[in-house]
Amino acid sequence: MSPYRNHLRSSDDLVTTYEATRAGFVALALEKNRRATPYVAEARALQQAALAAKTPFDLLNIKGIEAGLLTAAGLSDKALKYFQPQDKYEAIDGLIRNFLEPAGAKFVEELVFRFLLTRGDALGGSMRNVGGALAQRKLTRAIISGLSIAGIEYHWQHAKNRKWIKKSNDDADIELALRGLSWGNENRKRTLVYNLTVPLVEKNVDMCLLDGVPEEIEASEYKAAQSYIALGELKGGIDPAGADEHWKTANTALDRIRRAFLNAGTKPHTFFVGAAIEKSMSTEIWEQLQAGTLSNAANLNDENQVASISLWLCSL
Repeated sequence: MSPYRNHLRSSDDLVTTYEATRAGFVALALEKNRRATPYVAEARALQQAALAAKTPFDLLNIKGIEAGLLTAAGLSDKALKYFQPQDKYEAIDGLIRNFLEPAGAKFVEELVFRFLLTRGDALGGSMRNVGGALAQRKLTRAIISGLSIAGIEYHWQHAKNRKWIKKSNDDADIELALRGLSWGNENRKRTLVYNLTVPLVEKNVDMCLLDGVPEEIEASEYKAAQSYIALGELKGGIDPAGADEHWKTANTALDRIRRAFLNAGTKPHTFFVGAAIEKSMSTEIWEQLQAGTLSNAANLNDENQVASISLWLCSL
């Protein structure tokens, strides 16, 4: 039986429900608030320090708030890399003369508002990819659960330092900092890597399951076509208005993957997992599943479907 038949009976099972869409938007709002917490704390610290100033220009004499003043002046952390000390002074001077002095006695409030305005812009930029991050966390936790109930030991790769870490007794929240997983199963070694630029495809692929241990795969620089077992696209955006566009992007990527590997004489599995799946999309996905073009697919909002496709990945 085809693996998708374990959790799908028809294309209708792939369609995202109204309740799931609503819950998805709530999850995004909660994540936005979580990510905003450090910015709010920074604003409070800036406000407390700035209260020592009797006039806007007194701010220049308060140690330890220069970074906050530059942020309030509208400069991002990225922009500051290109600024010399004189440039920074001019930016702060412009902030004080053009905005803080006109605010009169409420110049500290004006300072904090402008600080939060810049930080909010940075938060908005980071939120553009938050759907994908939440999707990766959810699928990762399901895969880890599948490995755990099977009694399979695993290592996980830290996203920042790229070190592989052995599973501990307490693996809570490791999906927040995880880029890859590696495990052994019946003399088979498997490595799963997220957001990998596959040399054969010359594009980023959301999920790649490879045959071998990390050391071997990394030594090959991911160039061995025969080492790829499955490649998939993961789309975590929940907004129905963007659902079709997400699928078109994923479908194009999956077609590109299949062509590249076919030209190399191999045919790895391809799969799709999406949070926002509309009726028209579900029909196309179902047709590809039945034709064998896609090996598997799941709706990210359905716990049973996520568990099923995760167990499938663990079994390959």
